[in-house]
Order: sequence, then C-alpha cells, then structure tokens
Amino acid sequence: MHAHGPVCVGIDPHPGLLERWGLDDDVDGLRRFALGVLEAVGGRVAAVKPQSAFFERHGARGVAVLEEVLAAARSAGTLTVLDVKRGDIGSTMAGYADAYLRDGAPLAADAVTLSPYLGFESLRPALDLARRTGRGVFVLALTSNPEGAGVQHARTAGGSVAGQMVAGAAEENARTLAEAGPDGAGTDGVAALGPVGLVVGATTGSAVHELGLDLAAVRGPLLAPGVGAQGAGAAELAEVFGDARSQVLAATSRGVLRAGPEPHALRDALDAAVDAARAALTL
Repeated sequence: MHAHGPVCVGIDPHPGLLERWGLDDDVDGLRRFALGVLEAVGGRVAAVKPQSAFFERHGARGVAVLEEVLAAARSAGTLTVLDVKRGDIGSTMAGYADAYLRDGAPLAADAVTLSPYLGFESLRPALDLARRTGRGVFVLALTSNPEGAGVQHARTAGGSVAGQMVAGAAEENARTLAEAGPDGAGTDGVAALGPVGLVVGATTGSAVHELGLDLAAVRGPLLAPGVGAQGAGAAELAEVFGDARSQVLAATSRGVLRAGPEPHALRDALDAAVDAARAALTL
C-alpha cells in the first residue's frame, strides 16, 4: 500500500467482461483474461484479488488456471487476496486454512477472505495458520448488500454482530503486534498493521458511526469494495472510515478491468484509480 498506493485490483472474469474483451466464456478465455490482467498490473499494484467463484465455475481446469494465476503473481512480486469467503467449523475450517494459507499449497495466497457467521472463533484454524506463515485474512464485517445489515447490524448483549468482528480482529492484531515487538513497529513513519483485516463496504454510509465501531483500533488493513464503479468516492470513504482511512485498501474491479484488454489501457486505468484513492484517503 505504501509503495504502490492503496488499491487492490480484482481479477473477476465474469462472462460480461470476457465478452467485452472479445474472449470466449471458456477455460482458454478465462486464462487469457486473468493472466492478461496480471501482466498489465503485476508489480504495479498493492495486491490483486482473484474471485475464486469465476474460476470454479469452469471446474477443475478453471481451478488449475487459478493456481497458475497465484503462482504468476508470486513470480511478479505482487500480493494476492484470494476472495473465497470461506467459513466453517472444526476440521473443515482447518481444511480451508490448509488449502489457502499453508506454505506450498497449490492455492496458497497472501491473504483470503473469510465469513465469520458461525462465530469469530470458528475462524481460529485460519487465524492461527495465517500468523504462523506470515499471511493474512480479511473477515467480513460490514458488507454493502442490503440483506447484510439484518445480520451485521443486529444487536447482542455485547454490542452489534459487526462490533464483535471489529473486537475480534483488534484483539488478534494487538497480540500479534505485541509479540513482534519493536521490529514490528513499521517503517518510514507508516504504522505496522496486523494480519487480521476486515471487509468493510465503502458504500455502507453511516453504519460505522451508528454502530459505534472504532475501525482505527483494529490496527489491521480494511478491504473496501465499492470504490469507483460502484459509487464510493472521497465523501463516502471519509464517512465510512474516518480516521482509519490510512488503513484502507480500496478494491476496484470494473473500474480497471473494463479498460482492457490492451495492457497500456489497463495501466492507465490503474494509475487513475490509485491517484483517486490516494486523494480520497489522505487524512
């Protein structure tokens, strides 16, 4: 984020984008699209975020392309956030953690998205493995879909459901950063962030304020979908994130991908997205 700007580019090869790029909705089109995005932005962006569903819909060969994309990103020195939104309990959650966070796993990414709605502690296998391997997780906290509020805004004896996710992430990061000691304090005046981030939609409006959430206290990255094509700009980011804006990694997909397939056009769109995000997220 410090080196390349606070933007994460989604790799979302849905049928409409494949058609826009002049590609067939098959494994070959999937591969050309995904690797084309990576060729254009690899080494120039804070992270890429492949959406696993669009690879899985092509079966085993599509998952093989996802493995190839993750490996190519590693070779390019670009961080990956694999958008899988997994969540389960016990040995099943441990299996998901092993699939995405273990060193040497074919689908290993630098971070994954997780769904905590079987309880924050149900994520424990992934939280612990991410800490051991130096990887990260992004836990769903406040999503922008209208139905999300019914669960995430619900009040409990200890606050809101979203508040439990904020508190859980803050506790995990406090422990990790304390164990890291002075060496984990950050560099170049940029505060260190812990490995547990949150997904907070950039279009969730006043929800953070109304629920009394302290996002800055999380001391972890905040993945913010909804920037750009979905309508969130400077005003929306200020309203949602407030003093935590320096922790935000703005996720953009269509705003960059629809500029393709020419690499120079994708790079120009990325540069514009980074400039806009930097301006919007400056405190």
